[in-house]
Amino acid sequence: MATGEWVMLSYRLPREPSGPRTTLWRRLRRLGVAQLADGLVALPADARTREQLEWLAEDVLAAGGTAGVWLARPTTSAQERDLAASMATARAAEYRDLMEQCRRAADGDRSERARALRRLRGEWRAVDRRDFFPPPEREQAAAALRELEAGTRAEPVR
Repeated sequence: MATGEWVMLSYRLPREPSGPRTTLWRRLRRLGVAQLADGLVALPADARTREQLEWLAEDVLAAGGTAGVWLARPTTSAQERDLAASMATARAAEYRDLMEQCRRAADGDRSERARALRRLRGEWRAVDRRDFFPPPEREQAAAALRELEAGTRAEPVR
């Protein structure tokens, strides 16, 4: 099996001020990157992921740091499988959390469930955008959202 191409961001930011480091960390987390080492992250390469990491590299440079964006291929299929598995594991945890929130929301009254459903749909979309290697929990979370929606619609208005 041939390995696929990955886009990598290598970066270094000054410790102070800490704001740019925190902002970068949050943005990387939102993208769902695989952390390869300190200051080195990767995503499966496509036009969108490459552009996103290029923007982050520009932000790092603007904050007084150093950054570079690279295209690379793992040397073995096993390396790529391990990388994909670590990303899938991280998304699985997020989907499990989403399922738990759906279960808790189902105990509320209809208006609470409706509010929770809107919020949880947004969370679902955010996790789905960074889900490059969907784990089984993805469909389970989708089912939990559908159940919450059905429960919200089924109860008559009082």
